[in-house]
Amino acid sequence: MTTWQDDSRPVKAVIFDMDGLLLDTEGIYTEVTELITRRYGKAFDWAVKQNTIGRGARDFSAYIIDTLQLPISVDEFLEMRQPMLEERFPHSPAMPGAEALVRHLAAHGIPIAVGTSSSVHYFHAKIERHQAWFELFDTVVTADDPEVTAAKPAPDIFLVAASRLGVDPADCVVFEDSPFGVTAAKAAGMRAVAVPDSNMPRERYQHADLVLDALREAPLAQWGLPALPA
Repeated sequence: MTTWQDDSRPVKAVIFDMDGLLLDTEGIYTEVTELITRRYGKAFDWAVKQNTIGRGARDFSAYIIDTLQLPISVDEFLEMRQPMLEERFPHSPAMPGAEALVRHLAAHGIPIAVGTSSSVHYFHAKIERHQAWFELFDTVVTADDPEVTAAKPAPDIFLVAASRLGVDPADCVVFEDSPFGVTAAKAAGMRAVAVPDSNMPRERYQHADLVLDALREAPLAQWGLPALPA
């Protein structure tokens, strides 16, 4: 756990990324992208993948096409992967500690939100097995929300979430797994806690206020929030 850069301002609301943070969907994106790129004799390996985590759908697709020189358009890539994603997303497992943390915050009346680069269509597919605890969120902001003009690393998603929670951005903390998400949170004027994939180089999170190995390590009491049960 990297040290929290404490400004002594208590946290009043918590905003969560979803993919790779609350739900283990990154493996699904990897599998589907590998299936597509293999059709063109290309390899979607970690050297490429580490630069895609946290991007919106079109940005993700454009990066893959450009980096691997695929002879298809962004729309063709998205159309190709849609049925494969829709088949797999309903089986997405929760990330360790995610449900417990969400239920704990909700039980203590802490305003909580999801701020995700996913579309609302895919959001509902991903949470199919997790409806009960996702219903505890006060609001969910997706990349295709009418109030969002740009996906991460732009701050829009998080700013809309804070507005709907009725909390000043400076009083929010964001949990993210991607460098792009941390960038978005900091651009929104929020404190950012990174919980990276174990394969991600930690130096890519130097702009985060705190880096954790797992959600259960969140030092809630230090932020003025009720501590997780031991």
